[in-house]
Amino acid sequence: MPGPAAAPAQRPLAVVLLAVAGFLSLPVVATFLDGDATEGWVVPVQLLLMALLGAVVGRLLPGIAGADASPARATAVGAAVGVAAGVVAAVVFMVLLGGP
Repeated sequence: MPGPAAAPAQRPLAVVLLAVAGFLSLPVVATFLDGDATEGWVVPVQLLLMALLGAVVGRLLPGIAGADASPARATAVGAAVGVAAGVVAAVVFMVLLGGP
């Protein structure tokens, strides 16, 4: 596990990874769930996926929660940042596709 000195470098890396994953996950999830019966599940499944991915990133890069954060806090912060990245991606896609 990286030491406290690596924490400041981990935060931007984790945020960039989750932002990219947020933008990539929406079209991937939509590919599998874009049917008449399942199109309402695209955003909820994408947000769940981003929460899980964020938790993994938080566990692997605990500096996202601060230098002295516990593993549980790093996982929770990672999940929250993952969901935030997923929400931003969903909003950007909605705006690009013609409105909410």
